[in-house]
Amino acid sequence: MDGVALVAYCRAGFEGEATADLRRIAARAPLRLALSGVPASGYVIGQAEAYDDAAWKRAEAVAPPMFTRSVFAGLGPVPLLSPQPVAAPADRVTPLLAAIETMAGLVGVAPPWRSVWIEFPDTNDGKELSTLARGLGSRLSGALRSREQLDAEAKRRLHVFLLDGRTAFVGASDAQRNAWPMGIPRLRMPGGAPSRSTLKLAEAFAAFLGEGDAALLRPGLRAVDLGAAPGGWTWQLVQRGLKVTAIDNGPLKGSVATDPLVTHLREDGLRWRPKRAVDWVTCDIAEQPLRIAELMAHWIADGAARRAIFNLKLPMKKRYDEVQRCEQRIGEILRRAKVRYTLRIKQLYHDREEVTAYLGRVD
Repeated sequence: MDGVALVAYCRAGFEGEATADLRRIAARAPLRLALSGVPASGYVIGQAEAYDDAAWKRAEAVAPPMFTRSVFAGLGPVPLLSPQPVAAPADRVTPLLAAIETMAGLVGVAPPWRSVWIEFPDTNDGKELSTLARGLGSRLSGALRSREQLDAEAKRRLHVFLLDGRTAFVGASDAQRNAWPMGIPRLRMPGGAPSRSTLKLAEAFAAFLGEGDAALLRPGLRAVDLGAAPGGWTWQLVQRGLKVTAIDNGPLKGSVATDPLVTHLREDGLRWRPKRAVDWVTCDIAEQPLRIAELMAHWIADGAARRAIFNLKLPMKKRYDEVQRCEQRIGEILRRAKVRYTLRIKQLYHDREEVTAYLGRVD
């Protein structure tokens, strides 16, 4: 348990890309970070002799992670149980309380904590720890509350990451930066939506717009949804009162097919353009990522839309390189057009072999 540990969550199978995220941030911090990730584990562990949280935040702002869902700093691995069997019920709370106290001094944070999250790998094996996590969370929260170390207004959140039933990492993070346990939003499939893809756009709005959601998606704004069929993304836009032009040669399904806010045009989404500028363009077309990146960049550069959310379907190999290539190409197009912009790219929880991007003009 020498030094500071960083725990980063990602989609299982993308540990290499999450490692690249952390390496890029560490280089800017600068921070000497030894990284290790087990394939298909859903997490990456970093170890550093020293850690500067302010420097990490600054570096993360310049080089935001694209495949890492969330990160916390702390220490570990922490043994939770004696290697020898005992007759008394297993007590994991006592070693956790001791580790939390040590961690607070090591990372330079102190209670109170806003809450404690008991987390585990987002894999089938990891989910077998969910029952233990619920019980442990209740007992640990009670122990921290009795010590007056929990406060709903606190800026820091406490994390316990269970590798298994006997070993954990403990740490802390900025509560505002980590809004969801393990970076996984709790979104339910809406009953009226025509496809599960609607959850991707709902998560994108929450991840990219945050509290600005209501102002930027207010009723009466105009949007274009490219590759709309069967209508999952169109449905999300309509629920917020936007007037949507749905572009797809395929049919829309469910309520969006007859919604008065929706105009369905059977056109090629890669070629169609509106006659007048719109507030939003969204795109979920299965096409080469660079082609979609260029398409969306031109929509923004030419003034056809002010903001865009789109998916980039990734190749099987060199996924990180491909995302960076798309990022660079978008920048080239918009700089040539002398358009100031903001771009964020993230693999969301509801993404699979893809990432989601937000691109907007800055006046």
